[in-house]
Amino acid sequence: MMNVSLHIERLILDGVEGGALDERALQAAVTAELTRLLTEGGLHPDLTGGGARASVRGGAFQTPAGGGANPLGQHIARAVYGGIGK
Repeated sequence: MMNVSLHIERLILDGVEGGALDERALQAAVTAELTRLLTEGGLHPDLTGGGARASVRGGAFQTPAGGGANPLGQHIARAVYGGIGK
């Protein structure tokens, strides 16, 4: 079993109104989806021996209006995983 420690220092969300989000719910949604993706798909081979990425660009995505923290967190996690996963 591999332990993965992931630290996201800063998350920039253009076009998202921060005041409308429950930050704890968003963090929980990102954590849950990233955990699922890493468990199922693993890390990129460049990172399996340890390492870091200075930044990961997530690209653009659409979430349903009024969808809340969970769908947004899932999209964010998939974007992050795109930069660190297999």
